Amino acid sequence: MSELLAPSRALFCSLDRQPPDLLLAVIGMHRADPRPHKIDVGVGVYRDETGETPVMRAVKAAETRLLAEQRTKSYLGAEGDQGFTDRLADVALGQPLATDTRITGVQTPGGTGALRLAAELLARAGATFVWVGAPTWPNHGPIFREAGLVVRTHAYFDTAQSRIDFAAFVDSLAEARFGDVVLLHGCCHNPTGTAFSPGEWDELTQLFLARGLIPLIDLAYQGLGLGLDEDAAGMRAMLAAVPEALVAYSCDKNFALYRERVGALWVQAATPAAAVPIRETLLVLARSLWSMPPDHGAATVRLILDDPALKAEWRAELTSMCARINGLRSALGASHPALAPIADQQGLFALLPIDENAVSQLRERHAIYMPASGRINIAGLQLETIESFAAALSPYLPRY
Repeated sequence: MSELLAPSRALFCSLDRQPPDLLLAVIGMHRADPRPHKIDVGVGVYRDETGETPVMRAVKAAETRLLAEQRTKSYLGAEGDQGFTDRLADVALGQPLATDTRITGVQTPGGTGALRLAAELLARAGATFVWVGAPTWPNHGPIFREAGLVVRTHAYFDTAQSRIDFAAFVDSLAEARFGDVVLLHGCCHNPTGTAFSPGEWDELTQLFLARGLIPLIDLAYQGLGLGLDEDAAGMRAMLAAVPEALVAYSCDKNFALYRERVGALWVQAATPAAAVPIRETLLVLARSLWSMPPDHGAATVRLILDDPALKAEWRAELTSMCARINGLRSALGASHPALAPIADQQGLFALLPIDENAVSQLRERHAIYMPASGRINIAGLQLETIESFAAALSPYLPRY
């Protein structure tokens, strides 16, 4: 018995130590800092002018109705709440794509679940390479690698100019081959806040068609850039043109349902007949990954999108959130020439042109907290903190 328990033969002794999650470390440091003027621009959640992340009024009303009317907590199927997925398709994909029989969709546990299910489907279908931009959301690479896919990096962002380097992006896809998958941010790029122009979406669409590349579009911030339809316009145009595509969607930000993990994955097939085995495979994979997705958040979204009054209330709240973010962007962009590009970017995030040492100095001297990359959450600011934030930042910015 002692031999069986010997440490040298224990199963888990083979595991290596893992690096800590750096963003969680930033959260902990901010929480422990007693300075009253501290600023948290690290955590990627929407905050109102008081610094709170409120429950949306439409969400609260739908939850109240759900509490009163829900008759069972029985299991959903592996596809989740199909009513939720169908109603959300109207918002995300729009018509006629939402009812296109080449497209099939399932509910997932958040946008991360949608990405992981997409990765597993791609691996099952025989895909090998997924191309992601530099930089991108840090979790993109691990999600694809854990599914057995090979992650390759393409150029994307010109740090010095704080803009997309579109020519370098296209050039770096020269090595991509037929059947390779390219991850695209549908809008409000995380971490840079950039977005493709309509012309760039069109050029990418023609490139993908000519080269047989498959877009996987991560749409996590619809409605927080320019508006619901505006933020999805480029993606919709691409889907209308290419034969195959995938869309991973998150309701975390635009419904403020961070804790509920509400998302969806849609897959577009070349033909309606080809969509049938895709759906069957999605359900088999979902069953093995999480069996059945959680219900509460999806049911809440379905109720909102089913009720014209609640839907109008939600859209009004989302418009207000978007306006606040864009107002902060304008104010921050006007505070220093090096920050001017921020005013023309979209969504929650921006990537400051500073180095890791500057991030450390801002934390120690000014109680300003952000990841080492310099990625900030615009909504972590208030109009009254813009001036002090910019003043603290100024010594570390490029000279103009």
